[in-house]
Amino acid sequence: MKKFFVSLLLLCSIAVGAGYYLWMDIHKVMEQPVATNTAESFFIIKRGMSFNRLTAALKKQQLLENDLYFKLYAKYYRHGSKIKAGEYQINAGSSPLALLKLFSSGKVVHHNVTFIEGSSIGELRTGLLKHASIIELQSSAMTEQQILQAIGAKEQKLEGLLLAETYRVERGTTDIALLKRAYQAMQQILDKQWQGRDQKLPYKNAYEALIMASIIEKETGAAQERPVIAGVFVNRMNIGMRLQTDPTVIYGMGKRYKGNITRADLRRPSAYNTYVINRLPPTPIATVGPEAIEAALNPVKTKYLYFVAKGDGSHYFSKSLREHNNAVRKYQLKRRKAYRSAPKN
Repeated sequence: MKKFFVSLLLLCSIAVGAGYYLWMDIHKVMEQPVATNTAESFFIIKRGMSFNRLTAALKKQQLLENDLYFKLYAKYYRHGSKIKAGEYQINAGSSPLALLKLFSSGKVVHHNVTFIEGSSIGELRTGLLKHASIIELQSSAMTEQQILQAIGAKEQKLEGLLLAETYRVERGTTDIALLKRAYQAMQQILDKQWQGRDQKLPYKNAYEALIMASIIEKETGAAQERPVIAGVFVNRMNIGMRLQTDPTVIYGMGKRYKGNITRADLRRPSAYNTYVINRLPPTPIATVGPEAIEAALNPVKTKYLYFVAKGDGSHYFSKSLREHNNAVRKYQLKRRKAYRSAPKN
């Protein structure tokens, strides 16, 4: 009987020793960098992915060597329930333990999606197609009214409602979520600027200020000129003069616009032809950035009523029609070869 207990004690000691050695070996392997052939790699954890599938995927991508140790360690320390879905950037030589900590941190990779100032909503939606590998496209088969409803917009037209900005998004983000985010960002900026406006401005509401901002956005890309151009248009509105701005005419022409506008185009009635209508067009005509909104609501006080592109990306401003006509003859009728409508970047 004594020999039995001695043998049992010896077996227990061996088992404890083996267990201790195994446990120490597991920790050693978990903290040891994994040899990889690449400087860095990316790994995607899909929503609902089981831990076994995650482990198999890591091993297949050669980011893990001992999958058994990985599973035992994660189960004991309950890492499996802490892992968050997303795309992760993995540095070369990361240890299995570093991977578990990374996947539990939720520090996923973000991608930049830019809504460009002055672009149309059609161009913006087409641009989203370039990010199809990152963004889940839900709006492709949706009508404009369905998109407006999905993002919570009460307006009747999507044009101009999305703030021109660079947005950081996670892989798997839906385009509807991004559009809603851009719409809410616009509402916040527009509301803030509207609250601090000069009460004497000739806009009936914030939406009219947004319409003006979109016209300013299309008229110039020069930051220093935006408030001056805003001042010109405000002066025209205050004296009952038509805005007479080409970008609104072009927008109203739609697909008929082939690069030039004629006298007939300027005379043709349209809700957007500001050479004909005595008011702002019914909606914005382009995607707007914060600077154009600020310019529309903080115009420079000036006596200018006219401006013409000089061909170097800037404009010549005039107080009288005579001065303006002279500027047109100088800068438009005798265009030089290096003529540019936009400023240099």
